[in-house]
Amino acid sequence: MTDHGADALLERAVGALGGEPREGQRLMARAVTDALEDESHALIQAGTGTGKSLGYLVPAVAHAVRTKSRVVVSTATLALQRQIFTKDLPMVAEALEPELGERARIALFKGRGNYLCVHKMAGGYPEPDDDMLPIGPTSELGREVVRLNEWADQTETGDRDDLVPGVSGRAWGQVSVSGRECLESKCPMLTECFSQRAREQAAQAHVVVTNHAVLGVQATSHDMLGEHGVLIVDEAHELVSRITSSATHELTVSLVDRAARHTRRCGVVTEDLDRAARHLDGALGDCAPGRQRLGLPDALAMAVEEVRGAARRCVTEVQKNAEQAGAAGKVAAASLGEIVDVCEDLQGEHGHQVIWLAPREGDYDSPAAERILAAPLDVAGLIREKLLADKASVMTSATLALGGDFGAISRHLGIDHAVTLDAGSPFDYPRQGILYVAKHLPKPGMGGISEEALDELEALIRAAGGRTLGLFSSHKAASMAAEAMRERLDVPVLYQLDDQLPTLVERFKSDEETCLFGSTSLWQGIDVPGRTASLVVIDRIPFPRPDEPVSQARTEAVAQRGGNGFMAVSATHAALLMAQGAGRLIRASGDRGVVAVLDPRLATARYGGFLARSMPDLWPTTDRDIALGALSRLAAN
Repeated sequence: MTDHGADALLERAVGALGGEPREGQRLMARAVTDALEDESHALIQAGTGTGKSLGYLVPAVAHAVRTKSRVVVSTATLALQRQIFTKDLPMVAEALEPELGERARIALFKGRGNYLCVHKMAGGYPEPDDDMLPIGPTSELGREVVRLNEWADQTETGDRDDLVPGVSGRAWGQVSVSGRECLESKCPMLTECFSQRAREQAAQAHVVVTNHAVLGVQATSHDMLGEHGVLIVDEAHELVSRITSSATHELTVSLVDRAARHTRRCGVVTEDLDRAARHLDGALGDCAPGRQRLGLPDALAMAVEEVRGAARRCVTEVQKNAEQAGAAGKVAAASLGEIVDVCEDLQGEHGHQVIWLAPREGDYDSPAAERILAAPLDVAGLIREKLLADKASVMTSATLALGGDFGAISRHLGIDHAVTLDAGSPFDYPRQGILYVAKHLPKPGMGGISEEALDELEALIRAAGGRTLGLFSSHKAASMAAEAMRERLDVPVLYQLDDQLPTLVERFKSDEETCLFGSTSLWQGIDVPGRTASLVVIDRIPFPRPDEPVSQARTEAVAQRGGNGFMAVSATHAALLMAQGAGRLIRASGDRGVVAVLDPRLATARYGGFLARSMPDLWPTTDRDIALGALSRLAAN
C-alpha cells in the first residue's frame, strides 16, 4: 500500500467519526503500513491526543483482510482491551468494508481464568481448599457467590468483564479455573464452554485483541495465540515489566502443602512431598530475607531438590489415574506442575535468574524468610524469540523515546534494526503547561515526605484551589501527604487506598476542588481532562528501591559489561514513570496547568536532563512565584 493508500483508508475511518485525520495519525498509519508490508519492526511514540488507536488499527485491518492473515493487538489493561474491541475496532471494520470488499472478523482473547467455567458450576471440580472457606450465604463472599450463580444463568459470554459491578478475586475463584486446571478437549461440557467459544472465534478472526498478561504466558510458558503474522503492542512501555512479572515464580511451604492436598484427593500418597515440605520449612527458617547472589545456601538447595523430586513423582502418579481423577487430577497436576517449574528455575544456570528470599507478603519487617522467588535477569531474549520472531511488529506508546532517544526501550524490548517514529502530539505543551521544579527544597529522604515538601504542597494546592492529582513514589508518602493536607486545607482530599480506584476517580472528576493522592497505578492510565487536574504533583523521582532484587541485579549486569547500570536501569525506569505521570496534566487541547516536581534533583543532578527530555515539552521553571501565580490565575478563571 502506498502512503496515499494509507491516508485514504485513514480518512475513511476517521471520517466515519465526523472528523479529519491528525498529522500524527497520518505519519503513524504510514509507518505501520510500511512495517506490515516489509515484515519489519517499528517503534512509534504517539503522544496524548494523537489518536494512536486508529493510527494502527486502520492499517492492521486492511493488512489482515487483504493478506488473509491474523493480526494480534495487545493492550496493557483489560479496560483498554475492551474499549478497542467494543468501540474502535468495530468502527474501523465497518468503515473499511466498502474499500476492502469484506468486513474484518474481530475477536477478543483472554486467559481461561477470565471466563466462568460451566463444568465447575455444574460441580465438576472438587470443593475449594479449606483456606477458601467458610462461604456462608450471609457473608460478603457468600452474597457474591449467590450473585455469580444468578449471573451464570443470564450471561451470554461468561466474561468476568461483563459482570457489573464486579466481585472479589476469592468469589471469582469459586466459578473459574486457570489455564492449567482446564480440562480443555476432555471436558464433558466443552460445547458449552465460554472460554472455548472465544478461542474458536479468535482462531477464525482477522484481528484478535488481547492483553499483555496473555503475552506474558506466550513468552514464558506456551503458545496461546496460535499462528499470526503481525503483533501490535499498545502501551508498549509496560511490556517488559509484564513479561518479567509473568516469568517471576515463587516457592513457599504453603504452596507445597496445597499441592499435596490436591494430590491426596486423587488417592495418591504424598508422604515424600509432605516430608520435603517440612525440610523446606526448616531450611527457610534458618535464612534471612535478601538476594542470593551465589545461588541458594546448600541446605535450602537440597530442600528444593527434594521438593522437586517428590512433586515430579506425584505428577507421574496423578497422571496414571488421570481418567478416574478427572478435574481433581487436573487441579492436582496444575499445582504440582507449578511447584516443579519454580524448583527448576531455582536450579537453573547461575546468572540467568535473579533469586531472592522474602518474608511473608506484606510483612517487610520480618527477620525470617518464608518465600523463595526467581525472576529472569533479562527478558529481551524472551520477547525477541517468543513474541517477535518471524513476524512484523509495531510497538507504540506515548512514552518510548526516553531522553529523546529510542535506544533504551529498543534494548529492553530486544528489538534490533527497528524503524522509529515520533508522531508527536496535537497539544502545544509549552503554551498549555508549566513544568515547575522546586529546586529550593531538600533532597528527598527515605522517610516518606519531608515537612518542607508538605509546606510546598500546601502552597501549591492553595494557589490551585484544590484541583490536584498527587503522584507519590510510595503509599507511605501519599498517606502522610493526604493526612497533612486534610488538616491544613478545606478542600476534599482523597487517598488511593480509601476506596476502589474507579470510584475515587469518578469522585475526583465530579468535584473540581477535590484532590486525589496515590501511588503506583495513579501514575498511568488516569484520564481526567479539564480543570479538575490543573495541578499534577510528583513528590520525588521514582527510582526503584536500591534493594529491589531484579533492578539491582540488572544494574550490576550492565556495569559488568562496561555500561552505566544506573542510567540503563534506574534512570530508564524513572524516566518512564516521570513521562507517564507528567502526561496526566494535558489530556485535551483546552487543558492548562502545572506539573510540580518536589524533587530538586530534576534540576540539579546530571541525569536530570535525561529525565526532563523524556517528559512532555512543558515550559520549564524553578521560580516558585511563577508557578503559584499561574495556578492562581487558572483557579480564578
